Amino acid sequence: MSLEIVPDPAAKAAANAGVPDESYDVDVPYTPDPEQVAAVEKYEDRFLDRELSWMRFNQRVLELAEDERLPLLERTRFLAIFTSNLDEFFMVRVAGLKRRIAAGLAVRAASGLMPREVLEQIWTTTRELTRRQAELFRDQIVPALREHDIELVRWDDLSPEEQKYCKKLFKSRIFPVLTPLAVDPAHPFPYISGLSLNLAVLIRNPQTGKDHFARVKVPPIFDRFVPLGSSGTGARFVPLEDVIGAHLKRLFPGMEVLEAHTFRVTRNEDLEVEEDDAENILAALEKELLRRRFGPPVRLEVEESISDSVLDLLKEELDVTADEVFRLPGPLDLRGLHGIADLSHEVLKYPAFVPTTHPRLAEVESAAPVDVFKAARRHDILLHHPYDSFATSVQRFIEQAAADPHVLAIKQTLYRTSGDSPIIDALIDAAEAGKQVLVIVEIKARFDEQANIRWARKLEQAGCHVVYGLVGLKTHCKLAMVVRDEGEQWGIRRYTHIGTGNYNSKTARLYEDLGLITTDEQVGEDVAHLFNNLSGWSRNASYQQLLVAPDSVRLGLVDQIHREIAHHQAGRPAAIRLKANSVVDEAVIDALYLASQEGVPVQLLVRGICALRPGVPGLSENITVRSVLGRFLEHSRVFSFENGGEPVTWIGSADMMHRNLDRRVEVLVRLPDPESVEEVRGLLDLAFAPTTDAWELESDGSWTRNVGDVHLQETLIERQRRRRTSS
Repeated sequence: MSLEIVPDPAAKAAANAGVPDESYDVDVPYTPDPEQVAAVEKYEDRFLDRELSWMRFNQRVLELAEDERLPLLERTRFLAIFTSNLDEFFMVRVAGLKRRIAAGLAVRAASGLMPREVLEQIWTTTRELTRRQAELFRDQIVPALREHDIELVRWDDLSPEEQKYCKKLFKSRIFPVLTPLAVDPAHPFPYISGLSLNLAVLIRNPQTGKDHFARVKVPPIFDRFVPLGSSGTGARFVPLEDVIGAHLKRLFPGMEVLEAHTFRVTRNEDLEVEEDDAENILAALEKELLRRRFGPPVRLEVEESISDSVLDLLKEELDVTADEVFRLPGPLDLRGLHGIADLSHEVLKYPAFVPTTHPRLAEVESAAPVDVFKAARRHDILLHHPYDSFATSVQRFIEQAAADPHVLAIKQTLYRTSGDSPIIDALIDAAEAGKQVLVIVEIKARFDEQANIRWARKLEQAGCHVVYGLVGLKTHCKLAMVVRDEGEQWGIRRYTHIGTGNYNSKTARLYEDLGLITTDEQVGEDVAHLFNNLSGWSRNASYQQLLVAPDSVRLGLVDQIHREIAHHQAGRPAAIRLKANSVVDEAVIDALYLASQEGVPVQLLVRGICALRPGVPGLSENITVRSVLGRFLEHSRVFSFENGGEPVTWIGSADMMHRNLDRRVEVLVRLPDPESVEEVRGLLDLAFAPTTDAWELESDGSWTRNVGDVHLQETLIERQRRRRTSS
């Protein structure tokens, strides 16, 4: 992977257009010479494997569940999150590895590993981590919950009264829903849906003495853990499959039930839509969604008590190898622990937190909400969710625009939104009021495709102009623009919101994100051009305050990294700090390696995957990598440069991954207000402080917990509480 990037002139101009020259007081633009390039590229093992790095990320999630300093029900929730994360990883990433191997397209990754080698390490690590999860659940979480009168028990632990209650429940509610499916010459092996929990049942006909196999699906419409009633603040729960397993004779009357074991299949659920060949991408995607349900299996989880004969049958019928089988202590599928974590035991949870309205949007001596437009005209508004309320900022911005008679048009991108989205409702209201409403809906947002198709059609029916993005690219940027007529004195003014997170009122309470509401004319002009690119045939790739993928994000950031090197060489202040979900792109990493070799300090805050090796002598000893996990999902992307003493900071939607930089429409905006720049730099100061609790990446790819006295998120919550008290 080469460090040197030689763009075509148009792309180079686009990148430079996003980096105003006057902000870089550099005498001569820095370009690495061949010797410097070679000094980086001689380290052939300089990239960590992205899939194995993801496994390390999920291990950090598991370590949160193991952390006895956290409230008990929060630890329980992290066990459920660990399971959900691993499910998606197998459905997409492992499925992709298997597909490449099967197609004969297996090529060596940047890490130097072949797909087969990566797959084998994934299997080994998964066995280790899932065994660790099961033991943590059984040996620590269950006993700790019991001490607080929350009991997770198995069928044999139930009292006669509780078994009687379950028998009645089974008869009245569960039994009518169940559909036992037998396997014999007249009944082929049934289709097993992905991530469903099932019972593999071996029965015998007492008249013939012949054994038969049957499958019973555990209905997902019921609670995963069945409540057995409560007394005081306590409660007892039994897994739903235990209740079904204890009453199998009712499903197979006249037959002898020999064995019953739970199992679960994970399937390839990644989508492959050939957009160039599809006359209608909406119809093509709907067809592909149907196909996804029948993707090939990539993992089989079974309870460790399963007999070899039943397991062999499952392996043969599902066409899975021994490597893809994971024998685990029961119960399987700990996603159901979300239901336990939701119990109303507040003393076992994080202290209640309510976001507050941003100070510039807070009501003053009035019961009426602040006019977002008036506030934005006075000053840029930098939002930090979930500490700043999404409802009283971004949502109110769109709602006021929909109701304001002076607003002429609203343009917005939607990647993921909530099921009862106030944003969708506001856009519909605006269209019905006669405003021009353009919505760029990304219907290929992974696992939200069906919901986005539904919202797209609803918006179209209301009169909105709905565009499904660009062929071959996912529209991942987070943009909203309101065009307002402000009379003869001011004319037409654009109000823009550019964020790092989705327009989703639910996840905005759980995801840490940044957003900018501004009336900056150049930002508004850039965003207007970009919407024209997305909705029409315009191909303007030149922006003054934006970096836009796939044209200029990589080039623009690498150029800024090079300029930091030039500042350092000229004796001016130079430093690089990046915050992202993932850092994988080799060109960006190589540029950071070069900065390190030249003496520029580099700090990365990476929530998930990081392919960069820090602390390698001669290569990256000036680079440190941290990871913060906790109550909120760290989701914002920040790119901060010391810039010779005139700091520059960008925020936006792009992670440093190939898919973001090459196959998505992503946007970074340069913060136009020095006060906003300093605010973000202060957040980074706190994140990288030596006393802040975080994981630190070692050069071998392992992570070490730095158990500091300061927790980033709790500190920001406390700041927000003090702000609310003093207001």
